[in-house]
Amino acid sequence: MNASVSDAGAPGTLYVVSAPSGAGKSSLVNALIKRLPFVYLSISHTTRPNRPGETDGEHYHFVDTDDFLAMVERGEFLEHAKVFDNYYGTSQVWVQSQLDQGHDVILEIDWQGAQQIRRQMPETQGIFIMPPSRQALQERLEKRAQDSADVIARRMKDATSEMSHYHEYDYVVVNDDFYKALDELCSIFIAHRLRLEKQQMRFGGLFEHLLNG
Repeated sequence: MNASVSDAGAPGTLYVVSAPSGAGKSSLVNALIKRLPFVYLSISHTTRPNRPGETDGEHYHFVDTDDFLAMVERGEFLEHAKVFDNYYGTSQVWVQSQLDQGHDVILEIDWQGAQQIRRQMPETQGIFIMPPSRQALQERLEKRAQDSADVIARRMKDATSEMSHYHEYDYVVVNDDFYKALDELCSIFIAHRLRLEKQQMRFGGLFEHLLNG
């Protein structure tokens, strides 16, 4: 690649992606990351037990409550929240290092965490994933076969509270057809990287060369 057509120089964008449990957020985000190599997923710290198939350091950093609260005291989290009686938090140092390298970073967090992030970093882009119906949401939770009926009922109740905050986000994707929703999600990331200010940072030398001969 010609030196004047360098893709370096533009910092990455931080995205918060939220959804009610069972809306398909994690499946969409994982597929997005495979499709777009410049997008990275932040791995949260949590105090909840790992579920079958989850690996420490890959799906979450699993820590006990005392260690988590100590990290809060040291100011190591960009955001943290208590959800379903467990704590979740995002490492500030890791996120900033990825943005500085020009990578886009996704935080899979709830509306409370999203509010914290956007107060600290107003340029953060918010994406909310909606299910196509309440019935579809409940069916997806039941198909996972990971939670008891009481937990599913609680998640359905909390879904209403979560979804009521959709208007606080910049983009909304309805996950009815998975691949259509994935295409829509990818288009958000690609379009944002093509914004004028981003392209001027990446290709300023090329633009100057083209205009000045």
